[in-house]
Amino acid sequence: MKQASLFVTFEGIDGCGKSTHVALAHRWLVQWGYNVATLREPGTTDVAEQIRRLLLDKKMKMTPVTELLLYEAARADITARQIAPLLKRNQIVLCDRYFDSTTAYQGYGRKLDIKMVKFLHSVAVGPVRPDLTLLFDVDLATAFARRGKELDRLESEPRAFFKRVRAGFLEIARRERSRVKVIDAARPIEVVFEDVKRHLKKKLAIA
Repeated sequence: MKQASLFVTFEGIDGCGKSTHVALAHRWLVQWGYNVATLREPGTTDVAEQIRRLLLDKKMKMTPVTELLLYEAARADITARQIAPLLKRNQIVLCDRYFDSTTAYQGYGRKLDIKMVKFLHSVAVGPVRPDLTLLFDVDLATAFARRGKELDRLESEPRAFFKRVRAGFLEIARRERSRVKVIDAARPIEVVFEDVKRHLKKKLAIA
């Protein structure tokens, strides 16, 4: 089994297809002989899964700051109990969402102070940062068409909210070009995954 300590996050608005590519990337890396762990955020640990249920429950009413703190609490748990230990064991960690989602959704989408949001990221994750972030960018019409009929609390937000979230993701990518790679996710899955493989190959120095 090949060893490589690499933390890769998959980001984008709901309906962008990132979860599909997390699964494809996991399978592809395993075929190359790597030890790979796939996580979702918020979630994966018992505590974070309970928080996830609260966050996505349409019956729950909460303030933007309450929402932000719940996301950070879930993130602190998965980082300490899963991500950091896996990386120390030289495993590749693929995570469906991480702190960039909170910057985009709660910072830009909810219009919370970006500096405060980023400060809370640092409290939650300590020194842990993604080595590579793949941002699956797609127009809102395409993203909305891909979603299921049963929408959760976040997915039920209005179009204007998602417009701000998408713009927020692209602003993050503009500011952190060495880490965040934007992928046009409106194309067919197999075409998009070629871009995913290209970025992973470069990071892992696979010929």
